[in-house]
Amino acid sequence: MLTADCDHKFSKYPFHDVLTLGEAAERLGKRAMKLGLISNLTVHLFPDCWQFSLTNGQTSELLTPEEAYLRFKQLLQQFESSAKESQK
Repeated sequence: MLTADCDHKFSKYPFHDVLTLGEAAERLGKRAMKLGLISNLTVHLFPDCWQFSLTNGQTSELLTPEEAYLRFKQLLQQFESSAKESQK
């Protein structure tokens, strides 16, 4: 017999499947836009996948939810670390 542990803590990750990964990437992208780290973000929602389109000047780049999440997370971490360095 299997029993569920009521005190089990969920993972600290903000996503659990492809849908929540896309939502987390979109939140990070919106935050990056508000901070001025990216100039334009378009999210294309298709029944079977999400595509994130980053446009800088004349170039456009399509990213998967995984690529977008990692890119935005890295941008935000770099911004936060540079902000901490400038406060010292």
